[in-house]
Amino acid sequence: MEGGLSSEELGRFYEDGYLIIDNFLTDAECNSLKDTCHRIIMDADFSDIPKVIFDTVENKQASDEYFIRSADKVRFFFEKDVFTVDGQLKCPKEKSLNKIGHALHNLVPEFKRITFSDKVKGIAKSLELKKPAVVQSMYIFKQPKIGGVVMPHRDSTFTYTEPMRLYGIWIALEDACIDNGCLWFVPGSHQQGTSLRFLKAETDDGIVTSFEGQGPQNKLEEYVATPVKKGSLVLIHGDVVHRSEQNHSNRSRHIYTFHLFDTATATWSPQNWLQPTEPFSLLYT
Repeated sequence: MEGGLSSEELGRFYEDGYLIIDNFLTDAECNSLKDTCHRIIMDADFSDIPKVIFDTVENKQASDEYFIRSADKVRFFFEKDVFTVDGQLKCPKEKSLNKIGHALHNLVPEFKRITFSDKVKGIAKSLELKKPAVVQSMYIFKQPKIGGVVMPHRDSTFTYTEPMRLYGIWIALEDACIDNGCLWFVPGSHQQGTSLRFLKAETDDGIVTSFEGQGPQNKLEEYVATPVKKGSLVLIHGDVVHRSEQNHSNRSRHIYTFHLFDTATATWSPQNWLQPTEPFSLLYT
């Protein structure tokens, strides 16, 4: 994989807007990331952490400073309905989280090692990215029974570049199946481009976020399920429509994901919710 993608793989990616790469990480590499994440959680004092719910339906986190100012932090975001009325967790803290973000790739050595590996660089070079930067990273848990739905969306709605040169790297650290919340894609939808933007503005009254435009209107039958095995990588074009269902199973669906864009050929929108406090880390130059 250090050599990058084959011409056949590139052809499928440019046609569909996504590509599955099996066995990208070994079991040992997956387990290392899972163990590291567990250690981060167990070492954290949750009594000092704001109770910010991450939910793609109501999207309440969008105006929360703890979320908006997380570009250079390792921060914790919770699932819905994990707190009692007096603010206590109903479950063990490691079972309460929706995700951790958004600077694992910079601040945690185990995640940095994978993100900046020769295998990832090989993919970026295959895509002819001249000066790619890593803009954000997330560990997503998709907890058993409560792991929330992710609404149909394009990543470019939230992390917009002009022109569109954004790519997602999504790595399954456990088997991702239909019943525990695998990804679903609309093949070829990246060719249409995004018509919805999520915009941030800072005013005298604080941070204001808003959606402008219309989101995906695809019919359910247009979506194709993409169950993958532990260690698989899904390469995601910034404009392809995708979603995932709630986890209805008794198994989690842990993944590590991050986004790249080519700083040599595209500009990061100043209206994106996530803004760097320092220049984005380059994958290579």
